[in-house]
This record gives sequence, C-alpha cells and structure tokens, in this order.
Amino acid sequence: MAEHTVKAFDEDITRLRGLVAEMGGLAELSITEAMDALIGGNEELAEAVIARDKRIDQLEGEVDRLAIRVLALRAPMADDLREVIAALKIAGVIERIGDYAKNIAKRVGHIEGRKRFEPLTLLPIMNELASEMVHDVLTAYAARDAVAASEIVERDAKVDAIYDSVFRNFVSYMVENPATISSVAQLMFVARNIERIGDQATNIAEIVHYAATGAYLPEREDVLPPV
Repeated sequence: MAEHTVKAFDEDITRLRGLVAEMGGLAELSITEAMDALIGGNEELAEAVIARDKRIDQLEGEVDRLAIRVLALRAPMADDLREVIAALKIAGVIERIGDYAKNIAKRVGHIEGRKRFEPLTLLPIMNELASEMVHDVLTAYAARDAVAASEIVERDAKVDAIYDSVFRNFVSYMVENPATISSVAQLMFVARNIERIGDQATNIAEIVHYAATGAYLPEREDVLPPV
C-alpha cells in the first residue's frame, strides 16, 4: 500500500475513533443528566437530554458514511477490517444507549410526589453502575484493551441482580400503595432502560474484545462476522 494511502487510511481510522468517542461522551452525559433530572424533577434538564439525542444520531450517521467510504475505497483486511467494523457497530450501540437515556428523561414529568418517594431512591445506584460500565468500556475501546473489555462483561450480572431486586420492590410498593401505581410503573420503565444500558455496554465490550484479538468471548459468537 502506497505511503500516502496508508496515511489517508490512518487518518480515516483516527476520525472514526474520534466520532465514536464524541458519541460516547454525549451518551455518558445523557445517562447522568437523565437520572439527575428524574430525581430532581428537572424538566428543563430532561429536555436537554432529549435534544442531545439528535446530535448522537447525527454522529452515528457520520460514522456510517465514513466507515462505508473506508470499506469501499481502502478495502481493509484482517485487523484493519475489524477496526472499521467495530467502529460501525459500536456507534450503533451507543445510539441505542442514547435512546435509553432519552426514554428515562421522558419520564421526568410523570412522577408524582417526589419528596420522600421511596421507589425513586432505588434507581441511582443501579444507574451509576450502568454508567460506569459505559465509561469503562469506551475507555477499553480507546485503549484497545481486550482484558478490560472482558471484565466489563462480568459486571453486567450485578446490574441485572439489582434490576431484579428493584423490580420486586416496585411491585411490593404498588400493592401496598395503590395510589402510586402510575408513578411506580413509570419508574419500572426507567429501571428497565437502565438494565438495557448495562446490556449495551456488554455488547460494546464483546465487540472491543473481538476487534482487538480476533477471538470471540466464550458463549457469544454473533457479535462480528469472522474476518
């Protein structure tokens, strides 16, 4: 491959990684702010989260277009091909994470009696764990760290366990306090979205591991096509 072609390819890869990093940073911010808005009943902050999702969608489109151009013009092979496909797939996963944060923000105006509303207190820890998974998996992607990525996959079980506990608590609370059913049902929806954020962080971790090593993690062989 000619030197100028190699340089152009490297520049494209750097640009792809930069776009993914920007998407990830916005998604992380949205996860945090969506929960802050929910806890505080801050509808203005919730609207900012909802509006930010459009930028995340735009960035995904930029990743799609650049990745397709690189595949068409550079015809990358092996490691380079995995790098491009990983950026393309991770961008799609981050876009879904942004959607989950937006969904949480949309619930802000539907919770009544926030003061001393016990069900609300169950969500921040779960949200923090999922948010940390997203942050750490994006760090693993930036560092091409397959070991860190595999460790993040193992952490999803904790988020799932908290989700199960939260769900049971919500059901019990609704039975004991029928007047809160509408609000608690909204919070159940929020909890489910947080659980899905953890799942998506796991999906990114699996892609990162494959892109870095060319090998699938155990018990999951459908993340990327073999190259």
